[in-house]
Amino acid sequence: MKIRIEELLEKVIFQSRWLLAPFYLALILGVVALFAKMLKELLGMFNALITGDGNLIIAILGMVDVTLVANLLLIVIFSGYENFISKLDIAHQSVDKPSWMGKVSYADLKLKLIGSIVAISAIDLLKAFMNIKSTDHTELAWLIGIHLTFVVSGVMFAVMDRIAAGSPKH
Repeated sequence: MKIRIEELLEKVIFQSRWLLAPFYLALILGVVALFAKMLKELLGMFNALITGDGNLIIAILGMVDVTLVANLLLIVIFSGYENFISKLDIAHQSVDKPSWMGKVSYADLKLKLIGSIVAISAIDLLKAFMNIKSTDHTELAWLIGIHLTFVVSGVMFAVMDRIAAGSPKH
């Protein structure tokens, strides 16, 4: 009786990983929403190009920003699904499979996430510097502070992972 209850409990716990699948599907919808935002940024770029108002670089940085967020979502979707739910068999049989797929551990994912966040923050900071005349100094100070916080956090994550890699596994 005890063994049957334990087996049932283990089955339920093991199958509960599938509860995460809707989260990843929602993130795919987030990528679709980012595509709509990219189209808006693209229109802004063409508008800046036609009017010659000097915001072309800012419009392009906006497109880079959206692309980085979309890349970040895809990394989370692929690696999260493979780490927590199931292997993507279709991807492993494909010649187009990205080289990192199936090799991103949870620790690697954290570093990729913080690296992307730092890059996105840097782009936002660069956009603020490009519009320095119209940027509020308090807002600029906050952007710098937040960016530095992300940078320090990234360094701390990397240091902690290096320390953990050198320590014996439990």
